[in-house]
Amino acid sequence: MSIIKTMKIWFATNNIHKKKELQAILNRSLHIPSEHRISFDPEETGDTFCENALLKARELKKLLGKKNDPVIADDSGLCVDGLDGRPGVQSAYYGESGGKKLTSQQKNLLLLEELGDSKIRTARFICAMVLLFDENRFFVVQETLEGEIVKSHNQIRGTGGFGYDPIFNIPKFSRTLAELSDEEKNNISHRGKAGRSIAKFLQNNG
Repeated sequence: MSIIKTMKIWFATNNIHKKKELQAILNRSLHIPSEHRISFDPEETGDTFCENALLKARELKKLLGKKNDPVIADDSGLCVDGLDGRPGVQSAYYGESGGKKLTSQQKNLLLLEELGDSKIRTARFICAMVLLFDENRFFVVQETLEGEIVKSHNQIRGTGGFGYDPIFNIPKFSRTLAELSDEEKNNISHRGKAGRSIAKFLQNNG
């Protein structure tokens, strides 16, 4: 049996939704810091999704000490053309100031309010994903999912997914990302595409 197949793989997140999605894509168990009582809350100071993904992977690797386990990390966000690419790398912190956190629903309503009646509603989710073995040995992939922002709060739809999914419409499905099944979403999503590239790399190098 290959070494990689027997290794414990860590995912540098405390987001259980992301863990569930990526486990389904990779078809293997992942370990996240919170499940092992590891305090993990790195400051995402990168200017790009790739920089933040690598930053998170390296931080968790450091916390794991001498363990040889590989670490997967991702950074993703929503880039809206009508908002000049925002919220972008600040998607998780959009609208927050003074330490006040917003719920996903509040962020979605704020984004729709800021976009207003703009006719430019094209947008994309971007996901950069890193598979880190050590400081100087890693594999990086970045993928996108193209779509558009719904026109008003009355068109916010769906209970699946998380984050900005309910306001992100997929024209070919005529549904929001939050209305798709887990299988449908994983087949087309930015994280799904990136995860499959990671899975292929693990398979080919295992």
